[in-house]
Amino acid sequence: MNPPSVLQTPGFAHYSLAWSPFYNTRLALASSANFGLVGNGRLHIVSLVPGPGGLPTLKLDKFFESQDGLYDLAWSEVHENHVLTASGDGSIRLWDVMLDNLAIAAWQEHTKEVFSVDWSNIQKDTFVSSSWDGTVKVWKPDRPRSILTLQAHQSCVYQALFSPHQPDLISTCSTDGTLKIFDLRSPAYATGPGTNSFTNPLSAAVLTIPASASEVLTLDWNKYRPMVLASGSVDRMVKVWDCRMVKLGDSQVGGVCESSLPGHEYAVRKLQWSPHHADLLATASYDMTCRIWNTTPMGPQPPLRYIHDAHTEFVVGCAWSLYEEGLLATCSWDSRLNVFRP
Repeated sequence: MNPPSVLQTPGFAHYSLAWSPFYNTRLALASSANFGLVGNGRLHIVSLVPGPGGLPTLKLDKFFESQDGLYDLAWSEVHENHVLTASGDGSIRLWDVMLDNLAIAAWQEHTKEVFSVDWSNIQKDTFVSSSWDGTVKVWKPDRPRSILTLQAHQSCVYQALFSPHQPDLISTCSTDGTLKIFDLRSPAYATGPGTNSFTNPLSAAVLTIPASASEVLTLDWNKYRPMVLASGSVDRMVKVWDCRMVKLGDSQVGGVCESSLPGHEYAVRKLQWSPHHADLLATASYDMTCRIWNTTPMGPQPPLRYIHDAHTEFVVGCAWSLYEEGLLATCSWDSRLNVFRP
């Protein structure tokens, strides 16, 4: 890969980043002071612009202060200037990047840190959050409270994502070493009195995948192959799971491990499938590297495509550009945002 464009945010360690679904040169970056252990957070809005000699460079457009560390973010699929953030104080906030200072909406139901947020790209007025309190909540931005609560796991839920193929499927990963898929059409989720109280949240997954003997920190749905997911865990493994045989509506345990991708030297913190190729997967790790894998099954160890080793701290985020094939952004605890061109 060519040398990266680099932006530093001194004093704020990165936790997550995302490309805008509306503008091909705009990114958002969630950061925390003191590595997210204590102190405030920042939402940075960044642009990729032409630099000296025509080479691209990263420009910090503006930032927003939060009272606690920010662990994740997600661009709205409806409004080009709206960004959600997940905070260490258990809150979720909605920001308009064209305005200054305060968030335009806030929700506070989770009892511990919110570690992920994700907009549905099918039901575009709906988003999901996951928390260290073990719950996953489904929201609509015009409602004052969540519309559904799942007691997804008995321990920290690191990530919850809507399926890009079926609007009622949500996948989760957890400290307990499992991936789960929830089907909101299941009879367990029928609406009515008492079916979604905050004191008795729903908990029936249609599939539970025993993915690792250690914590599973990240997952992603394949953009081209429905019911295929990837997971990354503390045991340094990246795995691809084929769940196409699942009978939706039943509660099952299983999932076929299609590929295991060894190579990282420490925990795999984040991964993301390419939006342009069904077999390309980017991973970010505490070993200070981001790697790109060809996941097509080719024996016990599919080939590693690229390795980047320029960071000096944990690499905690990676995101493919939605518009430009092969363009990849990474962020890390060394306060550096890197963008690579193919």
